[in-house]
Amino acid sequence: MVNKRFILIMMILILSISLAAGCQKEKTQEPSDQVSPKPPLSQKDPIEEQIEQMTLDEKLGQMIIAGLTGYEAGEDTRQLIESFHVGGFILYSSNIESSQQLLKLTNSLKELNAGNKVPLFISVDEEGGRVSRIPKEIKNLPKNSEIGKINNKEFSYKVGKLLGEKVRAFGFNMDFAPVLDINSNPKNPVIGDRAFGADERVVSELGVQTMKGMQETGVIPVVKHFPGHGDTAVDSHIGLPFVYNDLKRLKSFELIPFAAAVEAGADMVMAAHIVLPEIDKENPATLSKTIITDILREQMNFDGVVITDDMTMGAISENYELGAAAVKSVEAGSDIIMVAYGYDNALTALTSMKEAVQQGLITEERIDQSVYRILKLKQKYNLKDEEAIQTDIEELNSRIEDVLDTYMK
Repeated sequence: MVNKRFILIMMILILSISLAAGCQKEKTQEPSDQVSPKPPLSQKDPIEEQIEQMTLDEKLGQMIIAGLTGYEAGEDTRQLIESFHVGGFILYSSNIESSQQLLKLTNSLKELNAGNKVPLFISVDEEGGRVSRIPKEIKNLPKNSEIGKINNKEFSYKVGKLLGEKVRAFGFNMDFAPVLDINSNPKNPVIGDRAFGADERVVSELGVQTMKGMQETGVIPVVKHFPGHGDTAVDSHIGLPFVYNDLKRLKSFELIPFAAAVEAGADMVMAAHIVLPEIDKENPATLSKTIITDILREQMNFDGVVITDDMTMGAISENYELGAAAVKSVEAGSDIIMVAYGYDNALTALTSMKEAVQQGLITEERIDQSVYRILKLKQKYNLKDEEAIQTDIEELNSRIEDVLDTYMK
């Protein structure tokens, strides 16, 4: 009896030791107190978070580039910045008197914007040749037609860098250049020598290099005038041009430089006030969903910022009510409405866009898409409302002369 009880105890003891050893081995292989790591929570896009904190007025303001009157920022300009949160300004020759005055003006715009959450686009048309706004103290760069005749990609790249340096020296961070229109119509009153030439390959190669040169300086280039203003016989500053080319023709000619620019990393495209009845019978490109969304965005895969040409130009003002045109352009896919002249015009565009959202004609989600692209671009170029410092004009002129002497002998 004792032996049986002893044997039973020993068996239980051996079994316990075996189980304990097995558990210890199991713990060594995968400790029970070690929790498998959870997949990291997806971080929220900081731009989306920023948009969530913005009011509708602040969002809509980002979708306007306005103009101003005179050589300094007046009360209307202050209102546009402080009350309506406009995203940027364009300056013309009528705003520019001298180097010192221009620098003071751009710095004052940035100072006025200090209370806003988003820095300003400070923009200008500086193409070289006859389209030049920068003060005459700075040597002008050649017109694109001259650059096209030389047809040297390195030269075009260096011209792009010089354009960027010229405008950046005065506080600008955006330049409405290069022109990617093809000068295919000798009767064209508005493009002409602003184009690199009549050959789509030359325009593509040189235009892309100019764009890249400007990007190198931290200035945002805006390629224009989509989908091509070169075959018009009417100046869109005055009237509304009609071009009777179909999509097949555009893809084989006018769109080639724009496709090359998109492929090379274009940040921003300006839409033109031209009607192409074979593509959209009713609307100019700036108001056409077919041209902006279907062709530029979907077929050409452009997801950068689309801006309209100035909506106070005759092509629009003589044929459309400004507020309705601004709404239609946003519906078509534009991100920024340019209203280059008139405080009241800027307010009309803003008010009409806000009413369209409130009435459900445009969703706030659609507004957010544009604001996202705008904020992403401002972030990419690290825009800040910092004071620009007076540049060494003699040194800049010397570099311009060196480049021109090298390639234009």
